[in-house]
Amino acid sequence: MRKLPAALCLLALATSAGAETMRCGSKLVSVGDRSFEVLQKCGEPVSRDLIGYTLGSYDQRDYKIEEWVYGPNNGMFRILTFEGNRLKSIEIRRDH
Repeated sequence: MRKLPAALCLLALATSAGAETMRCGSKLVSVGDRSFEVLQKCGEPVSRDLIGYTLGSYDQRDYKIEEWVYGPNNGMFRILTFEGNRLKSIEIRRDH
């Protein structure tokens, strides 16, 4: 059985579709963090987009859904999705 080099294994993990944490310098951001905490730790994103709203009862708008983009950093973009000012997901994509 042939073993893959450690660097190749780390690259495979880094390019996964989603992550639970993201490093901003020496600080960590995690799913569940508030938007102001992410701003304090990571600074202003290069892009902020309003995606839409969650729908509550009677199709009433409940929470704002936003995507924040950080990067590129080492050829990677980090796309953070917020729902109601809480970080819901972290997506990592390679710069094409």
